[in-house]
Amino acid sequence: MKPEGKVAVVTGAGSGLGLATCKALVQAGARVLCLDINEAGLQSVAQSLGRSVIPRKVDVSEEDGVRDAIDFVVAAFGGLHIAINCAGVVDAAKTISRDVPFPIQLWKKVIDINLTGTFNVVRFAALAMEKNKPDETTGERGVIVNTSSGAAWQGQVGQAAYSASKAGIMGLTLPVARDLAPLGIRVVSVAPGMFNTAMAANLPGKVLDAIKDRMLLFPSRMGFPEEFAALVCHIVENSYLNATTITIDGGARMSAR
Repeated sequence: MKPEGKVAVVTGAGSGLGLATCKALVQAGARVLCLDINEAGLQSVAQSLGRSVIPRKVDVSEEDGVRDAIDFVVAAFGGLHIAINCAGVVDAAKTISRDVPFPIQLWKKVIDINLTGTFNVVRFAALAMEKNKPDETTGERGVIVNTSSGAAWQGQVGQAAYSASKAGIMGLTLPVARDLAPLGIRVVSVAPGMFNTAMAANLPGKVLDAIKDRMLLFPSRMGFPEEFAALVCHIVENSYLNATTITIDGGARMSAR
């Protein structure tokens, strides 16, 4: 599916991977509904991308907010063809630490945003895509790309909730793709490794050096958000990609810490 002339929704659009994806889709000719809880980030997106985007503050884990936002963009732009889920949190805690168990509210927060939030967007996006006319060339009505993580199978210390949420995204890829195949809607997940985002910027220099020296093959650097966005755009355009998870991580193999 060519992004030109299509309508997309991107979550986590106010920064990092989501922001880079918004920019790439707009450059490819799409109009984009940008969702985030970061109002300052959304304002920056709107200022830089102009009328091609609609910024909207939404918590992806809340049903009403997601449904209303997608209904709004369908009414404003005439449909929805592409959905990219980048929203997520990385809050960490050990299973037990100093005789204290993993805080259950923290577990619920990570699962709610990363996993439930992703599926919440998927189901309402698919509902809108179902109403599209099939693409004349490919027969597609829509494309959904979700963000998993290398932590899904290489989780580090303290990442029980994060790894579980990202493994869940991998796990839902095939059954959701099977559900939506009769409608001409593809579902693909991307599992990024370490990328140069706000999350990485907050890591101590020694930690960053250790990642580069011991965990990455080539290139020995953090990924650029633009590289993630380029892969997303390729997935959108390549109609034979479906029901799979694609890794983009520079060959990273994460250590326990």
